[in-house]
Order: sequence, then C-alpha cells, then structure tokens
Amino acid sequence: MINKLIDKIQKTKAPIVVGLDPMLSYVPEQVKERAFAEYGETLAGAAEAIWQFNKEIVDKTFDLIPAVKPQIAMYEQFGIEGMQAYKKTVDYCKSKDLLVIGDVKRGDIGSTSAAYAAGHLGKVQVGSRTYAGFDEDFATVNPYLGSDGVKPFIDVCKEEKKGLFILVKTSNPSSGEFQDQLVDGKPLYELVGEKVAQWGEEHCSETYSYIGAVVGATYPEQGKLLRKVMPKSFILVPGYGAQGGKGRDLVHFFNDDGLGAIVNSSRGIIAAYKQEAYQKYGQENFGEASRKAVEDMIADIRGALETR
Repeated sequence: MINKLIDKIQKTKAPIVVGLDPMLSYVPEQVKERAFAEYGETLAGAAEAIWQFNKEIVDKTFDLIPAVKPQIAMYEQFGIEGMQAYKKTVDYCKSKDLLVIGDVKRGDIGSTSAAYAAGHLGKVQVGSRTYAGFDEDFATVNPYLGSDGVKPFIDVCKEEKKGLFILVKTSNPSSGEFQDQLVDGKPLYELVGEKVAQWGEEHCSETYSYIGAVVGATYPEQGKLLRKVMPKSFILVPGYGAQGGKGRDLVHFFNDDGLGAIVNSSRGIIAAYKQEAYQKYGQENFGEASRKAVEDMIADIRGALETR
C-alpha cells in the first residue's frame, strides 16, 4: 500500500492528506437542516449531516489529493450512527480511489491489539467466511505499550499489504511532557523514532517501509532530526495551517527525492468556508471553498520544496 501512496502522490504532485474530522459545528446550516428534517435532532440526524458534509468535500477534492484521514473520535461521539457514518465515509473515499488513513490511535497488547488490527486493517473470521471490518488502508498506532502493542498491527499489515503511522512526536503543545524527556541522553521521541526505523527495516517495500511515523508540523527541528533517524519511513505530518505549520516549515520532513512525507490539514480544509480567505464562497459553496484551500495548500508545499 505504501507503493500505491507514493504513486498517487507523484501523479497528483500533492503530498497532502485531507483530515475528515467533522465537528458538527463545521457543518453548514443547510446540510444540518436537511438531515434533521429527515431524522430529527437525533444522533442519526447528526450522523447523516456529517456524512453528507464529508461526501461534498470528497466530491470536490478527490481529483486533487492522494489520501484522506478520518479521525474516528469525531464519529464515535455520535454512537453507533456515527460509526456507520465513519464506515460510509471510508467506503466512499475508497470508491473514489483515495487511500484512507484511519486515525484511530490504537494502543493495547495481545489479543486486544490483534482485534483492533483485524477490525481496522485486516479480516475477521465468521464461521466459514471472512469479512473486512472498517477496511482502512493505513492506521495510526500509539506505541506506548511497546512491541507487544505494535507487532499485531505489523503482522496484519504484512498479510494485507497495508500500512501504519506510529506516533513519534505529536503536534500538540504538551507533547513534550513525555516525548521530550531524556533517556540515556536522548529525548524519548528519538528513541521511538529509532524503533520505528528498526521495524521499518524489517518490513520494507522497494524504497519505503510500510511502517511510517507521525511527527507534528509544529516541531520542524525535531522533524529534521527524525527524518535522519527514519530515512525509509514515510512521515505523516499533522499540524499544518490551523495549528500553525506552513510549507516553509516542512521541507525537512521530506527526503531529497521529494517524497517521504505527507502533510495533513483538517479544519483548515473542511471548514475553509469559515475562514476570511474563503468567505466569498459562503456556506452554500463550502465544497468549493475546500477545493480552493486544497489548491492553496498544494501550492504552498510544492513551492517550499522547489525553493529549499
């Protein structure tokens, strides 16, 4: 799957991923009104609203981008109906030939980790038949429990030819409370990066490993170090735009071949119509605002890479 991601990045010339993280407050009033008219002000109505919101954004951007990253918590908050909207979103994106990174941040051990891996990336046996559950192409994983938590995911990825992005240095302000602590003279995030690189060496495709890392755009210097520590790992870079990251801050996340990283923007794209720069589109044309935000993001990152 990592090879397909690379191919799509090269074809689109867009090393970006759209984060489908639909807070209900992001959904334009006319979309909510239609959903509530059909299902009422219920969890089912909320789920329908976010599904229709997602669908419009995907319809307006799928030809520009290689991948999307739905954050599962934004769907879980609406219960079973929300999870059905998550699955509909995953399936719809795949029908548009987009790769799907399930931002699920799972982290457990043994049979529990294996069940998470099967549910999101693998298959589950039901009598004489097998079924794919959510069937994303990649998943994010929390490595805090060590290899016991990561290996079941790696095993499923090897079997299904899918991939992982393991949390190494996250974009949030308090990440340093743990991730920056020194262990034998090195920050913990560097040690985690070394472990990701080790797992990657053992599970490598032609050029890049299918064991990638998450490193926040808000920490460019750490990203520069981690790029060297993990030369064959693709880096998923959250924190662009709304959290402060810009194209010029991101060049060190990429290798000299112009690959090796994919940059995420969530509300900066899906709620673009709320920003001053895209207000002219109005909430009626929120999908067009998202498309323009994608085009601007691509130009920003591409320009930064060309002039580094």
